[in-house]
Amino acid sequence: MVTVPGAAGRIGTLCRMRRRGVTVLLGALLTALLSVGVLSVPIPYVVLGPGPTVNTLGTSDGKEVIQVSGRATSTSAGQLRLTTVGVQPTVKLRSALAGWFSKDEAVVPRELVYPPGESQEEVEKRNAEDFQHSQTSAETAALRELGYPIQVLVKGVTAGGPSVDVLKPGDVLTSVDGQPVTSAGRLTELIRAKPAGTALKIGYLREGVAATATVTSREQDGRPRIGIEIDQQQPHPFTLKIDLGDIGGPSAGLMFALGIVDKLEPADLTGGKVIAGTGTIDDEGRVGPIGGITQKLVGAKDAGAKVFLVPAENCAEAVRNPQPDLPLLKIASLDDALTALETLRAGGQPTRC
Repeated sequence: MVTVPGAAGRIGTLCRMRRRGVTVLLGALLTALLSVGVLSVPIPYVVLGPGPTVNTLGTSDGKEVIQVSGRATSTSAGQLRLTTVGVQPTVKLRSALAGWFSKDEAVVPRELVYPPGESQEEVEKRNAEDFQHSQTSAETAALRELGYPIQVLVKGVTAGGPSVDVLKPGDVLTSVDGQPVTSAGRLTELIRAKPAGTALKIGYLREGVAATATVTSREQDGRPRIGIEIDQQQPHPFTLKIDLGDIGGPSAGLMFALGIVDKLEPADLTGGKVIAGTGTIDDEGRVGPIGGITQKLVGAKDAGAKVFLVPAENCAEAVRNPQPDLPLLKIASLDDALTALETLRAGGQPTRC
């Protein structure tokens, strides 16, 4: 046997090199398999990104977004843009990885957008219904702001209920224990504010004559009720319609309400600027929180917005994800939004997040 000095060391080195080579080869092979296999397999996540923005004072598909008949409307030098979130419902690992590293996108569990037990079609149908409801509430809140009050009428009296022989169909309900009834929702709040069995003083108009009556609430389905069906009306001498498709959810309410007020009032709310924003709205004009504020800020910036109206409850998240040179204005109600825009037009500084 011939021994060559250092051979064992060289063989060991060669073996280690071969092992490293095999490891690299296996790693490359695994990467290739991942790239053509695992990376293309759908995963239970969705990617949220900036969606389109729409000028509520402008047109969409050749039609005015807010349509008014029977009354003159004003024009605006600026824009009031609602903002949206785009959802990628079917996500593969490759897209998810890209979304995780993107500052403009968010990757969230699919169940947060499409709850278990609901199909994508069912969720989209509910979003469409929420969108329609947001339009109705926007119209109601805007018309209240323009001086057209809501009337809450008794539509029917429940047989054997606490309002029998006290209230009648056609009565216009005006107050509960001295607190004004400004909407159907507000009536419900006032009745539920006190426990079942409470004697409530109900103010109403019957054939134009004011009167009051005492109705003792009763518990039904775990809540205090006074045994009536109600209807909500808001008479106004013109017709109003919002026409915008392919958008879902309730978050456009604030911008629709502002658009209606802008069209029906001589003042240009925008002051010639591009104003973007978001927020739900109820019949009382209260603005509520929404999802996807980060993506909506990106969309607003891309659309040239100079200021963004943020629901008060979304302010903390918005401040953590700002866009350069896009002031964030804190809005809790339609009145807040109108005041903020008035302050901007006057050159002042509205309340920020």
